[in-house]
Amino acid sequence: MQTDLIFGLVILIFSVILHEVAHGYMANWLGDPTARLQGRLTLNPLKHIDPLGTIMLPAILLLTQAPILIGYAKPVPYNPYNLRGRFGEVLVAFAGPGTNILLALIFGLIVRFFGASLDPSMLMACATITYINMLLALFNIIPIPPLDGSKILSGILPPGLARSYDSFRTGVESLGILSGTFLILFIFYFFSSYFSAFLQTLFGLLTGATI
Repeated sequence: MQTDLIFGLVILIFSVILHEVAHGYMANWLGDPTARLQGRLTLNPLKHIDPLGTIMLPAILLLTQAPILIGYAKPVPYNPYNLRGRFGEVLVAFAGPGTNILLALIFGLIVRFFGASLDPSMLMACATITYINMLLALFNIIPIPPLDGSKILSGILPPGLARSYDSFRTGVESLGILSGTFLILFIFYFFSSYFSAFLQTLFGLLTGATI
């Protein structure tokens, strides 16, 4: 059990790092070099670890025996005014959860089609990677600031609604990262049972397995 928890934490940390690096690569591809110039297009954990989101938040969830484990890395900086195209910010925002979706699909399909021939420890590793990345993707596309889903929603709303929503989003984000962490804890402790049930259903549909 201890080994499973440690492995899950390692997968969570590297999954949130890949999530953030994907934001930076998409921004760089669309014309904004901010993340690249600040050395954030790297998989070096030391460049991305956020003490609160990468260490303390998962630790709190583990110690309180929360049904779902979540965390986040230090946000990759970008300048939206440098991005090409009307939907530049939407693409940058979606790149993070999109990377988690891709990882979940790859390892989930491995479980579905090759699970019977895999060593049990390898099967468990693939299932864990799938589950954690599905969790990160689903959570981050929730359209509530400061999550990526809020930026995605802002970019696809009609201009009038987008301006009103942006005012709300800016107000929430101005409260700082601590408010975002409390928001994450609020969502999990009040809605985790529904979220977990939905996540397990999707996991079963993708992998053909149960958890």
